[in-house]
Amino acid sequence: MKAVVQRVASASVEVDGRTVSAIGPGLLVLVGVHDLDTHSDADYICRKVLNMRLFPNEQTAKTWDLNVMQKNYEVLIVSQFTLYGILKGNKPDFHVAMAPDRAKSFYASLVERFQRSYKSEAVKDGVFGAMMK
Repeated sequence: MKAVVQRVASASVEVDGRTVSAIGPGLLVLVGVHDLDTHSDADYICRKVLNMRLFPNEQTAKTWDLNVMQKNYEVLIVSQFTLYGILKGNKPDFHVAMAPDRAKSFYASLVERFQRSYKSEAVKDGVFGAMMK
């Protein structure tokens, strides 16, 4: 499993011209699921993302001191199978990404894991398999 994590002041996901999810300050997490990923991989990613100290602590003036939960911020998770794209020649190959039928339920369980580990109302996601902006 691969995750690209970005601190954001705000982020949103748009599908067919309609905003389907939006957050204020927090983390935007692009997640790619590998064909061999297991639930222990999902546990690891969830734990790492939620506990990464990426935010400043105004009281101590430390710049990389607090995690998203300590700041009471939000998390937006977006499925991104292209993280497992392999470029040989001119056409990307996604054969190591989990097949869409399996990946959809795996991704849903990952989002649920984030919601159980933090606060369900603070964890949002995109639309699996949709063309998102």
